[in-house]
Amino acid sequence: MSNSDFPGWHGTTIIGVRKGNEVVVAGDGQVSLGQTVIKGSARKVRRLTPGGHDVVAGFAGSTADAFTLLERLEVKLEATPGQLARASVELAKDWRTDKYLQKLEAMLIVTDGQELFIITGAGDVLEPEHGIAAIGSGGNYALAAARGMIESDLDAETVARKAMAIAADICVYTNGNLTVERISA
Repeated sequence: MSNSDFPGWHGTTIIGVRKGNEVVVAGDGQVSLGQTVIKGSARKVRRLTPGGHDVVAGFAGSTADAFTLLERLEVKLEATPGQLARASVELAKDWRTDKYLQKLEAMLIVTDGQELFIITGAGDVLEPEHGIAAIGSGGNYALAAARGMIESDLDAETVARKAMAIAADICVYTNGNLTVERISA
């Protein structure tokens, strides 16, 4: 069976919202194969504690690929404790140049409460504008919704939850079963 004969895995919306001294990363729980929901309660947001430093990461894309990237990120964070930007750049460089890693299909949002980044397989480490990052099939919907709310009196978690609810109402590959992790600067 060729890749074109196999229906693709779709799904996931991950959002990171920074407001004040707090960053919240939220992700939905839906995993779809073609037009079928395979699982509705996947956990795509995780707390990592390499070297005693908390980092929250959310992933979109292939789960196995994302876990490989999270393991590599933990190694980079252990080598550069408390330096999320440096560890993220090192991961992105490896991802772009390593023949094995180049085939991985996933994206990451990572934060240590101070910095917030999107890491891609193209070698990008992006610090989003307005303190909001979003990836995945419903990422643009969640991003637009959060940008519309960020100037309100709502806290970061409320903005993230409301943005995810809007994305879930629009994107058929996103559900309302959220995993939410909060981290402070």
